Amino acid sequence: VQLQASGGGLVQAGGSLRLSCAGSRRTFSTYVMAWFRQAPGKERAFVAGISRSGGVKHYADSVKGRFTISRDNAKNTVYLEMNSLKPEDTAVYYCATDPGLGDSVRSSTYDYGYWGQGTQVTVSS
Repeated sequence: VQLQASGGGLVQAGGSLRLSCAGSRRTFSTYVMAWFRQAPGKERAFVAGISRSGGVKHYADSVKGRFTISRDNAKNTVYLEMNSLKPEDTAVYYCATDPGLGDSVRSSTYDYGYWGQGTQVTVSS
C-alpha cells in the first residue's frame, strides 16, 4: 500500500487545516487507518485512528474536540480536519495503515505497517 499525505502548511494559532491521505490500493477499505505526528526531538505519537467502515474513531487526549478523522473508501482517502490549532500541534503528520485482520483502532506505531511520507504542519503563535 502506498500512501500520499498532503494538506500541511503554515497557519496561525486558532486556524484550521485539512490533511488528506490517499491510498493506492482497491483494498483500502479493509485497513484501519490512523494519523500520527512527530515533533522535533520527540517520538512519533498517535493522533487519531478510524476503523475500516469509519464507525469507530479514537483520538489522543491532546486533540479531542479539535481534530476530526474521517474516511471516504470510495476515494481511498482518509482525512484529518484540524481546528483551533495550537503551536504545540506543530509537527510532521503521517498517515498509516494497520495491516492486521482486526478492526480495532490501535495507537502504537508498531501496529502500523505502511506509512505515508509525512506532511509538515506549522502553527505560529
